[in-house]
Amino acid sequence: MEELLRYWQQSGLIKDKKLIEAFKKVDRRNFIRKESMNEVYGDYPLPIGFGQTISQPTTVMLMIEALELKKTDKVLEVGAGSGWCAAIMSRLCKKVITTEIIPELVGFAKENIKKCNIKNVEIIDWDGSQGYEKEAPYNKIMLTAACPSLPKQCIEQLKENGIIIAPVGSLFSQDMIKGRKIKGSLATENLGNFMFVPLKGKYGY
Repeated sequence: MEELLRYWQQSGLIKDKKLIEAFKKVDRRNFIRKESMNEVYGDYPLPIGFGQTISQPTTVMLMIEALELKKTDKVLEVGAGSGWCAAIMSRLCKKVITTEIIPELVGFAKENIKKCNIKNVEIIDWDGSQGYEKEAPYNKIMLTAACPSLPKQCIEQLKENGIIIAPVGSLFSQDMIKGRKIKGSLATENLGNFMFVPLKGKYGY
C-alpha cells in the first residue's frame, strides 16, 4: 500500500486527500480472492471469478476522484464486482446503490461489505446497463465496465449538474468519459485510454 501511496503523491495523479484517507481505511484484502492475497496492492486488475476483475487501484481512484463526491451525494455504481469501489465511495458520500448482473458476485460483494460493517451501500442483483429507476435520480453515476456508448437510461436518471463516468469504446480499448448534465444534456470530457471487461446486459455488449 505504501508504494501506491508514494506513487500517487510523487506523480500528483491523485490529489484528493479525503479520497486517499478513504482508500487507507478500506482494506483491499477484504475484497479479493484468497489466491490473490500476495498481490493485494499490486497496481493491476486481479481476477475475482466469472470472467470479472477487481480493477487496478490507480484506475479506481482516478474514477472516484473524477466523480467529485460530496457527503450529500447518492451514487449509482453499475458493476459492483467485489464491492471494493463502493466501499471506498461509501466513506465520501451519503449512499451507494451498486448493481451486479452476476448472482454469485452479488453474494460475494454483500459478504465483503458486511465484513467491513458498511451500512450505506446497497447491492442489487440487477442489469445496471438500464440504470436503476427505483432509486433515481442520482447525483453521480459510475459504470465499471466497457460500454458501447453511455446508456441513455443512466443519463436520464442523473440529476441536473450530476456527473457520470464510464469507459466507452470497443471491446479492446475504451476512453474514460466524464459527463456533466447541464440543462438536460451532457457536456463530456475524455480522461484517457483504458481497458475494462465488457458491460453485460441490455445496453452492454
